[in-house]
Amino acid sequence: MTEEKKKLSNWGNFPSIQAREFSVFGNEQIKKLLQNPHQILARGNGRCYGDAALNEHVISTLQLKHFLAFDESEGTITCESGVLFSDILNLVVPKGFFLPVTPGTKFITVGGAIAADIHGKNHHKEGCFSEFVTTFKIMIDSGEILTCSRSENPGIFWDTIGGMGLTGVILEATFKLKPIENSYICVESIKAKNLSEIMALFEASKDWTYTVAWIDCLQKGDKMGRSILMRGEHATSEQLSEKQAKNPLLPSPKKFVKIPFNFPGFALNTWSVKLFNWFYYHKQVSKVVKSTVHFEPFYYPLDTVLEWNRIYGASGFIQYQFVIPLEAGENAMREILEEIAESKQGSFLAVLKLFGAANEKAHNSFPIEGYTLALDFKVNKRLYNLVPKLDAIVKKYSGRIYRAKDSLSDSSLTNYVQANTTKFNSIQNQRIKEQETV
Repeated sequence: MTEEKKKLSNWGNFPSIQAREFSVFGNEQIKKLLQNPHQILARGNGRCYGDAALNEHVISTLQLKHFLAFDESEGTITCESGVLFSDILNLVVPKGFFLPVTPGTKFITVGGAIAADIHGKNHHKEGCFSEFVTTFKIMIDSGEILTCSRSENPGIFWDTIGGMGLTGVILEATFKLKPIENSYICVESIKAKNLSEIMALFEASKDWTYTVAWIDCLQKGDKMGRSILMRGEHATSEQLSEKQAKNPLLPSPKKFVKIPFNFPGFALNTWSVKLFNWFYYHKQVSKVVKSTVHFEPFYYPLDTVLEWNRIYGASGFIQYQFVIPLEAGENAMREILEEIAESKQGSFLAVLKLFGAANEKAHNSFPIEGYTLALDFKVNKRLYNLVPKLDAIVKKYSGRIYRAKDSLSDSSLTNYVQANTTKFNSIQNQRIKEQETV
């Protein structure tokens, strides 16, 4: 076990705290840490946002990185909690399998995926990651290791799913994989002139496995909500080009660029965001473009830009993600976009998705049936005025905020996560508890 005192933050570089990080190499070391009097939290690769995986004492699980079993006949994999999705893809894609659910980055750990109950572009069809988790092992505050599944210790199983690390340290997990013929996705990109049009496109695309839209959040009037919808399906062998067919199960093209320094504060402003949004929308000339692409640019467009979070400068950024019930989706989105446009706090990373029905057993999980919008905002003084206004709209329409992204929102929008714990805590959980007592 190693210990390091360091400045710690999540992917948005906001907030940051001074912390003691313990890198562990086995269960006995974790058990020893749980015997000290401090509250503590397990932490994976820190690719969440806000204050979700922060505590003054954290257990880094990144050395718990071993694969334990890969059953190709059953299509299941068992690995330790610190294994990254990127490592899983490198192992399973050449064998004809893919992750059942994945967010917009592959640089997350399996433990983090369970703790946040991650979702992806296929939620409306296939649900969250927890739908495919069959069992996991967790060390609770007493140091006892429990095996949890839908039939064994089901209470702790469902408390841990989406529980943000507040129930214990996830040690390993088994989950189902998705069989694929190749590494490619057949994609249709469709331009939408405004919010009503993009909502209609989502409704018309419900039978597609993967749907997601980029949305221009600074437009007003009849252009408000102009978007590009991307919908996709795993390609069959017959749909590949001759070049693609030569290496059909390529796990990753492995072409990366790196942002070497924090951008200056003035680089990201209303005008630069407007300019980016204009080019992004107009670079697609046709109404509909069809293509067959490797899964990497479809699922992980930003992963090829290492340390892209530096674009927002030293002050960092937040990702504000909310979900609104289906019936109120368009009205709420319209009010949200109006507020953002008026604030001139633009986001060039604005992603709209459709959620399917919630899993009622996964009571700590974020998704409910409806529309979810995720927006990146640079941290500045104006942001502290904008977030309460957005929160008020989300609250008005009975929505909620994603705990894996939150750092500034009203506790009433994030307190759906419930876990009875005294040993495991985060500064996010403490902040929310303190807000509730005011």
